[in-house]
Amino acid sequence: MDKQAEKYFLLTLAGIQFSHILDFMIMMPLGPILMQAFGIGAHEFGLLVASYSFSAAISGLLAATFVDRFERKRVVLSIFALFGIATLACGLAPGYVTLMVARGLAGVFGGIMGAMVQTMVGDAIPFDRRACANGIVASAFSLSTVGGVPLSLWLANHFSWRAPFIFIALLALLFTLIGLRFLPQLSHHLSDEKRAHPFSALLEVLRDKNHLNALLFAVSVIFSGFLVIPYITVYAVNNVAISPYDIPIIYLVGGTVTLFTARRIGYFADHLGKVKVYRLLALTAIVPLLLVTHMGVVPLWTWVMCTTAFFVIIPGRMIPAMAILTSAAQPRLRGTFMSLNATVQSLAMGLATTLAGFVVTQDAVGRIVNYQLVGYAAVAANFVAIWLVGRIVMHGQPVAGAETAPV
Repeated sequence: MDKQAEKYFLLTLAGIQFSHILDFMIMMPLGPILMQAFGIGAHEFGLLVASYSFSAAISGLLAATFVDRFERKRVVLSIFALFGIATLACGLAPGYVTLMVARGLAGVFGGIMGAMVQTMVGDAIPFDRRACANGIVASAFSLSTVGGVPLSLWLANHFSWRAPFIFIALLALLFTLIGLRFLPQLSHHLSDEKRAHPFSALLEVLRDKNHLNALLFAVSVIFSGFLVIPYITVYAVNNVAISPYDIPIIYLVGGTVTLFTARRIGYFADHLGKVKVYRLLALTAIVPLLLVTHMGVVPLWTWVMCTTAFFVIIPGRMIPAMAILTSAAQPRLRGTFMSLNATVQSLAMGLATTLAGFVVTQDAVGRIVNYQLVGYAAVAANFVAIWLVGRIVMHGQPVAGAETAPV
């Protein structure tokens, strides 16, 4: 693949990633609107968010039994088209229960999407440039934060909460057509060797101790973030006294900054060591995790500074982390491993969101209570990830540049 083709390849994957990340992200800032529209509390809202994650976990497990049997481009675009249909169903849902079912369907396809995008990066991009490539794909998070979320909130405030989901469904259609043009066929992982049964690749992944360490690492990273993430907007409105109409400013500023930092994080991870950069970011992440969960009533600019640091560092950890995870997989089992990784990450998201939903409550005037406890739990999970990352061996790195840290 020449440089121009690689550029279009990564930008197309970033567009696909943008669509399904925005679909997941938009639920958090829509929290106050949905809670008012359906007359639900923090616990019911948490279940609405978690329905996506639990469905993604189940679909990732099922996908692990077959994704390495098919050409990558065909799998990605087929699943992405189905994701677009499921997201459209979210926008057309008549009530809370039907919206939860539609969110579950979106999770079925969205969960596999993330795994397959990372699998394609791991298959097509060499190890020494993989973190930079992940930085480009991760810019989808920045773009969804700086553009997608504010635009979606504008649509929700001026039309209906349904409008953002219809917008995302149209994006899915657009990037499916672009993918048909610019995604290359990737089939070198296929072989004529017949597997004994559908679960043979899955069991082979689970028998590998390095794979298990990598999966535990993924769980701890995601768990530490999603204890806090789903309730940030609800906490901002009810406890920090931020106006719902100012919420887009928070995402606009945070997303703009991450547009510049995501690729720099990828660059430094490739040049200084993926494990080293991950640990540095994870240690730094303690500060925004505690600030966001402990803040009282403050001016908008103070809250924006805290949330911007959160947006830069918490998701920023995932850039070296995903490079580590894709490199931990044996290449011929990468699709199976990444699908299983999507399962455990989705389970971690769902469990973290549900657990936080039981810990976090609302008092008589609507303020969020016990968010501080969630912050402490997130910091503890973050330390577990810092320890686990040193136990992972990465495939494809030069012998002289081994990055596994001493245990």
